[in-house]
Parts: sequence; structure tokens; C-alpha cells
Amino acid sequence: MTAKASGKLAVIAPLAFAAAQRIDAIFDVEREINGRPVEERLAVRRERVASLVSALETWMRTERARLSRHSDVAKAMNYMLNRWDTFTRFLQDGRICLTNNAAERALRGIALGRKSWLFAGSDRGGERAAVMYTLIQTARLNDVDPQAWVADVLARINDHAIQRLDERLPWNWKNNRAQLAA
Repeated sequence: MTAKASGKLAVIAPLAFAAAQRIDAIFDVEREINGRPVEERLAVRRERVASLVSALETWMRTERARLSRHSDVAKAMNYMLNRWDTFTRFLQDGRICLTNNAAERALRGIALGRKSWLFAGSDRGGERAAVMYTLIQTARLNDVDPQAWVADVLARINDHAIQRLDERLPWNWKNNRAQLAA
């Protein structure tokens, strides 16, 4: 097998290609159940994915035994096999995603903004920026529009008792807004 990488043809080891095909079969099922309720995802995983994962492990252990320990493919197999329990955890919990793509996407803004934030003015300015970013992400995780929440909190915080600041946290703010709307 060959693939084009950086304008050059790269050779893909047949075992690596076979492993990728087996892993793709697992991802095919995961794409089908993406967005479904946790219980349904878990049931499908137990019914269809567990056997694919078990077959992958058996295949990898068999093929790994035939390879030199210095082989790049053997090193890749060892890496995965040494973390097998962690990899297969998604089979016992329908909330766990097969990949960490969602977490990577959530952190992308931080990685892209890192250079911009380098010159926050001072260490204290950097700390304040970090606190604000944390608050904004907390609002998002609680299904609260960060812009609406920050605007409302800033407009009301002057007249709010310091002992009750927890009422302005995103999850409490959301509940208070829902109660006021009702």
C-alpha cells in the first residue's frame, strides 16, 4: 500500500492497513449511534461493537507475536495493547465517546489564542483572562448564553449581596431566569 504524504509516496505496512480497516468497522457503528440516548448507545455497543473490539484485540495479539519488537508496527500495537482497558472503557459506559474529538474541538480556541494571550499586559491580566475564559466555558457547559449571562451579571452585581454571589453562577442564573419566566 502507498499513500501520498508531503508530496512523496509513503509505504503503508499491510498490517497497519488491516488494523485501520478493523478500527474503521468500529467507527462505522459509532457513527450510526452518535447522538442517540446513552442507554441505546450502550446496547448497540454490547450487541455489535464488543465483538469487533474483541476480534481486534485477538488479531492484534496474534499478529504482534509474529513481529520483531523493534518494528514500528509492533510499537504501535504495543502502545494500544498496553492501554487496552482504557480504550475499551467506552463499551461499559454509553456516555463515553470513542474519540476525544469533542474535547479537542473545545480546546482549539485556547490553542489558537495562545499567542494572542501571551501579552495580556501582566501576570495579573493573564490570570483575569483565564478566570473569564473559565466562566464563559462554564456558562456554555450549562447551556447558558455566555454573552447574555455576563451582561446580566455585570448589570446586577453592584447591588447584589456578596454572601449570595453563588446565585449569579451560570447554573443558578439559568434556574432563576426560568423561574422568572414562569
